[in-house]
Amino acid sequence: MLEFLRSDLIDLAAYTPHPGGKPSHPVDRLDTNESPFDLPKDFKEKLVQAYQEGIATNRYPDGSHGELKRAIAQYVNESAGLENVIDASRISVGNGSDELIRSLLIATCVGSDCSILVATPTFSMYGILSQTLGIPVSSVSRSETDFSINLGEAKYTVERNPLIRVVFAVHPNSPTANPLTQAEIEWLKSLPEQILVVIDEAYFEFSQTSVVRELEEHPNWVILRTFSKAFRLASLRVGYAIAHPDVTATLEKIRLPYNLPSFSQIAAQLALENRDSLLTVIPELLKERDRLFAAFSSHPNLQVWASSANFLYLRPRSPQLSLAKWVETLKSKGTLIRHTGGGLRVTVGTPEENDRTLERFQALK
Repeated sequence: MLEFLRSDLIDLAAYTPHPGGKPSHPVDRLDTNESPFDLPKDFKEKLVQAYQEGIATNRYPDGSHGELKRAIAQYVNESAGLENVIDASRISVGNGSDELIRSLLIATCVGSDCSILVATPTFSMYGILSQTLGIPVSSVSRSETDFSINLGEAKYTVERNPLIRVVFAVHPNSPTANPLTQAEIEWLKSLPEQILVVIDEAYFEFSQTSVVRELEEHPNWVILRTFSKAFRLASLRVGYAIAHPDVTATLEKIRLPYNLPSFSQIAAQLALENRDSLLTVIPELLKERDRLFAAFSSHPNLQVWASSANFLYLRPRSPQLSLAKWVETLKSKGTLIRHTGGGLRVTVGTPEENDRTLERFQALK
């Protein structure tokens, strides 16, 4: 390793997505929780028209994201049944939620002696981004029965480690798909105000469960959401944070200027304007999720958990089974799934993809 590079990055494992581009043979991409449905043709036509008429490519994008923030705030209010409680000052937009996570870590921990707390298994980028910034990560366990956070361990860790500055929680969690319990929410409420609580609601449109109503009473809370899942804009990388205006003002100082291309901003605005039609596929995905759940439940070698998201989490009933081998076998047949947290995360695909998934799982030994 070159001497000018940080030695602590040698052993850091980077996030490994599936290969980009068009595959050389048919592949069912069920490993990254994307929507299996591309944008409708009429929506793409609207987007092309908006691009042709509204974007000057020789000019930088709107660095304030003003129109998009107002549209997001309206959506958040409507989906939560709030009367204009959330305004644009409470919204910050990022190049995917990853950028917002990184900015929150910079705002709280970089340059100071502190650490973050996560409950594993969970979304790996919290730990990866923290380590790239030189921030220690404290981990607590989850129940092996329902994957709820081990609250006794979490409370003990926070009490014994005064350096914890940020707690990450996912609602519902990835890869295990379970929403926060009321006990977990009460624990998050009990945390002191000097600790930032980040609640990731990337799968809100599937779970329809949110803690956005709690923000007024908890200025140390931040909610993260994304357009990459239900809104089908994964390739355009648009995420947003809902938080106290002082938090979003700080995020605006930290993010890179012009961080979100004009095309991505227009696509997200258009998605919100057409959300009634774009989100109509969610009932079909939930129906397919339930079909997969029923089929996996009858598999002799697998245990599957109920899901509040667009994916399912599986674990082997026997420790002798090689999940890594299963993943490679499925990949060779054209099905990509995620091996993480000691189990398998399977995204809900189209009915045809799900048929192939079940057929290929049944053939595994």
